[in-house]
Amino acid sequence: MPLYKVIILSNNTKLYLWKITEDFNTLYKEVKLNATSLSRLENMKSESHQKAFMAVRMLLQHIKHSDFDLYYDDKGKPHLKGEKHISISHSNGFSAILISDESIGLDIEQLKEKILKIASRFMNVHHLENLSTEDKVKKATVIWGIKESIFKIKNETGISFPNDIFEEDFSWEDKKATATLKLNNKEENFQILFDAIEDYIFVCAFEKK
Repeated sequence: MPLYKVIILSNNTKLYLWKITEDFNTLYKEVKLNATSLSRLENMKSESHQKAFMAVRMLLQHIKHSDFDLYYDDKGKPHLKGEKHISISHSNGFSAILISDESIGLDIEQLKEKILKIASRFMNVHHLENLSTEDKVKKATVIWGIKESIFKIKNETGISFPNDIFEEDFSWEDKKATATLKLNNKEENFQILFDAIEDYIFVCAFEKK
């Protein structure tokens, strides 16, 4: 299918979502790839990963950019030619890009109960107390997304999810949160927006100035 949804998060920030329902050949015929991306695509072993990769490029084409406008720095962080910032994420059935004038990070995750088995490895599990199993899964997924999206903004080696990134407690109904990165004797604060799309959670992080 074409573009699934556009969500306006602020005056200068938009989230674009592509629901991946096409087969490989359909996407391959429509997408335009540079030589480096074509080589990456051919070396991917998973077809689902290949389709997610191409769906991201389809989103770029939708906003009048292309794979030729996308480049990566030496740490693997994506950049878009021009003044806009970009963050990319995909998870099973969805690919997504976040475009902004600000430095931003994006994560999209499918809701899965197994996240509760690893929650203690990346978060303060006290934030899950007195919740139903369903709500625990949603909140833990958001918290993982908070940490992943902040990591994408900073893109620094050595950042520890449980030891360096701290989220203030929040409820699902808030659809927003705040978090702090404490690293190298420095504190940086982030504003978080999140919501659900079908059985997926998207999380967007913005640096507070």
